[in-house]
Amino acid sequence: MARSEQQGLQVLSALDAAKTQWYHFTAIVVAGMGFFTDAYDLFCISLVTKLLGRIYYTDPSLPNPGTLPPGVAAAVNGVAFCGTLSGQLFFGWLGDKLGRKSVYGMTLILMVICSLGSGLSLAHTPKSVMATLCFFRFWLGFGIGGDYPLSATIMSEYANKKTRGAFIAAVFAMQGFGILAGGIVTLIISAAFRAAYPKPAYQDNATGSIGSEADFVWRIILMLGAVPALLTYYWRMKMPETARYTALVAKDAKLAAADMSKVLNVQLEDESKKMEEMVSRGNNEFGLFSPQFARRHGLHLVGTATTWFLLDIAFYSQNLFQKDIFTAINWIHKAKTMSALDEVFRISRAQTLLALCGTVPGYWFTVFLIDVIGRFAIQLMGFFMMTVFMLGLAIPYHHWTTPGNQVGFVIMYGFTFFFANFGPNATTFVVPAEIFPARLRSTCHGISAAAGKAGAMIGAFGFLYAAQDPHKPDAGYKPGIGIRNSLFVLAGINILGFAFTFLVPEANGKSLEEMSGEAEDNEDEAREPKVQPSMA
Repeated sequence: MARSEQQGLQVLSALDAAKTQWYHFTAIVVAGMGFFTDAYDLFCISLVTKLLGRIYYTDPSLPNPGTLPPGVAAAVNGVAFCGTLSGQLFFGWLGDKLGRKSVYGMTLILMVICSLGSGLSLAHTPKSVMATLCFFRFWLGFGIGGDYPLSATIMSEYANKKTRGAFIAAVFAMQGFGILAGGIVTLIISAAFRAAYPKPAYQDNATGSIGSEADFVWRIILMLGAVPALLTYYWRMKMPETARYTALVAKDAKLAAADMSKVLNVQLEDESKKMEEMVSRGNNEFGLFSPQFARRHGLHLVGTATTWFLLDIAFYSQNLFQKDIFTAINWIHKAKTMSALDEVFRISRAQTLLALCGTVPGYWFTVFLIDVIGRFAIQLMGFFMMTVFMLGLAIPYHHWTTPGNQVGFVIMYGFTFFFANFGPNATTFVVPAEIFPARLRSTCHGISAAAGKAGAMIGAFGFLYAAQDPHKPDAGYKPGIGIRNSLFVLAGINILGFAFTFLVPEANGKSLEEMSGEAEDNEDEAREPKVQPSMA
């Protein structure tokens, strides 16, 4: 007769059945502030790349202000994703080996140091400034990468099964506030410098349109990313290790009961004898590369990794290069008609408006509805609606670029962000934290997230070149397929994401042990797992 480890350990049953308490909200804020910082650090670079081009690559004899050369632009935008991918794999694995809490602090310290280092990229030549900036942004990304599997795993292991999806999604929803904060901070700083040091447009005075003060603007914006990470370090270190890691991985039921007794404000018994029995049975001890894992969770891992990969190609293409799209539809004036700080101000104003109206609301629709309609339905709907709105932008693209129709384009464009976040951008983060065994949970989430960042790199590097006008590419670029055809490609990628969603199981209302198979005896290895891909 199958015997549940969850039934065997009172501490896990107590966690699953716990009413929503203050510690749940504390965990959301502490874990969520990491994601707030992650989003701020990853996306604020797109707000200042135009400024970097003006400061370091402007030739006053040319009719247009300088821009970052193609290779430099790709490196500045994409190097953090390379670091993030590496960090997701490394810290995901380390979180299963050393514990969630001990690794959690490492990532935060790295983020603080590298945020400050990014702003202090001091050198004598443009090449050396960009090289130093890329160095610090790689290691910043490395720290950010660790936050993905650790934050998701900690929140899933703290939550009760009734509202677990909402709690994990709420942590991820802080990313929306981070994107919004990046826009607001850039808006405030650029407005303050613009008011204090007014400059002429480039076409009126090429050299005078920049000013030495502009060099402080991008540095301050990047360095401020250290503040929220620094503020949450103390609270992260006060959080106890999750009971599921302590009990199911470290095999210390006594410590798990003691830690959760304090958190839940209930008395839990020492269950060391029950734990010894479970250890002696050797249930569910298979590794990541074992046939048992492949049979139980192989398709699940393919599903979570592939959908996250496809989603991030589209999502990061949109986010990083929305400034170029706004310029293409004439929502932001031509660069030569503005000073350097005017351009930063207008780009940040556009991104802030889009984040406020499309990005942030989408996250919170997911938070409120994920435990009502389920992860599977939200992800399918999100991929489908992103496809619809991207086609709605691409098919009549020339209509949207004509004067008087730009507002309609921005509204349609905002809906693609809304359904990315009320859709796969949230669910691809939530599901990998729920469906894998405790001893492999952080590792598998890290693998899935790393696949996503591989997609983000394709979006960051590929879209930069693909979106170039086939007839009039930017200086230093080869002709691309244009923004319209790029939108068609992204729509096709979303259709693939829709299809691969059918490999991902529904975890709504189920315990972590039920989803991972840890609630089953492993005596009959040939027996099929109870959890199958849902609605496939």
